[in-house]
Amino acid sequence: MKIVWQPINTIIAAMSAGLMAVIVGFSSSVALIYQSVINLGGDANLVASWFLALGVSMGSLSMLLSWHYRVPILIAWSTPGAALLIANVQGFTLNQAIAGFIVSAVLLCLFPLLVPLDKLFKWLPSQLASAMLAGILLSFGFAVFEQINLQPNLIIAMLFSYLLAKRFVPQWTLLIVTLVAIILAWQLQLIENKTIEWQWSEWQFIQPDFSWSVVVAISLPLFIVTTAAQNLPGIAMLHSFGYRPPLKSILSISGLINIIAAPFGGYALNLAAISASLCMVEEVNQDPQKRYWASFWAGIFYIVLGLFAAYIMAWFALLPSSLILALAGIALFGTITHSLQQSINSEHKYINEAATFTLLITASPISLWGLSSVIWGLLGGILVLLMNKIRRA
Repeated sequence: MKIVWQPINTIIAAMSAGLMAVIVGFSSSVALIYQSVINLGGDANLVASWFLALGVSMGSLSMLLSWHYRVPILIAWSTPGAALLIANVQGFTLNQAIAGFIVSAVLLCLFPLLVPLDKLFKWLPSQLASAMLAGILLSFGFAVFEQINLQPNLIIAMLFSYLLAKRFVPQWTLLIVTLVAIILAWQLQLIENKTIEWQWSEWQFIQPDFSWSVVVAISLPLFIVTTAAQNLPGIAMLHSFGYRPPLKSILSISGLINIIAAPFGGYALNLAAISASLCMVEEVNQDPQKRYWASFWAGIFYIVLGLFAAYIMAWFALLPSSLILALAGIALFGTITHSLQQSINSEHKYINEAATFTLLITASPISLWGLSSVIWGLLGGILVLLMNKIRRA
């Protein structure tokens, strides 16, 4: 009996972990990606195309890389990257944004081959990258409380459900907040009463429109944020569980597939961190060498999610904007907290001072000479670092 049931239990455990990883990843980013597309002038069908491109590319990579290396490698979209797009795409067309995705993907593909990742922040302290990310995300945190003026009952209920779920069932927090928000919005008659017909997701190719302003305003910030806030934590997560896969090859392959997916909305592919950890724990399998099945199943579920995205997004489009904006901000509470903590954790005061400048400039509405506050924030932090080094010399 043991010989029969043990493989079944193992399969169920791997499937459950993979499904949970996908649910956590999707619920934490769906509102951000949706809002990014809407800000670029798209609609629910275009959102579905983006999720199809992301789901198929992420799912295929997760399955192939996990199977080939026998390591739980989970590829994900960049949640901070989606937040950055919402803040940075004003004034750009959809075609220009796609061009920015392609250039960023090229950088993500080539960078691991040219620069050792362990030396990445020896010349650029990680505190500046964290401060830049915190500056980008602060506006999303503020937006949650701004929506209270418009829909107080809905937003306050979402905040209370977040606090309670975070306390008792942290792994399901965002899913619970989403369900509470949708049910309450329905009861308050904030959701449009409309019949939704079944539909499959369809590919939508978008012709890129390249320019230097796109590279500076979209590609470079997206590359920096994806590398600093996603790939490096993803690497740290793998190492913390004792896995040492060939990261140079993995990241380069991921970047290569990102280039192919970018014209269809695959804005940034990277190593997952938090959701990936769900595929690496002992509950998946007592044997660490067999836990890769969890990320393999996650890949399958990501592909299914992409195929069903059109139907899901058709329903999502019926939700009130206040709910979507609040959900996007609440999903980033944890990332904002972590970024703020990491931005001023140096024992050197001059690095913390540089990080403070980076955070304040990035969070400001400055847009000088065609450069966004994200670029000025990073440049301002680097300038403070250089001046302090000269003074100390």
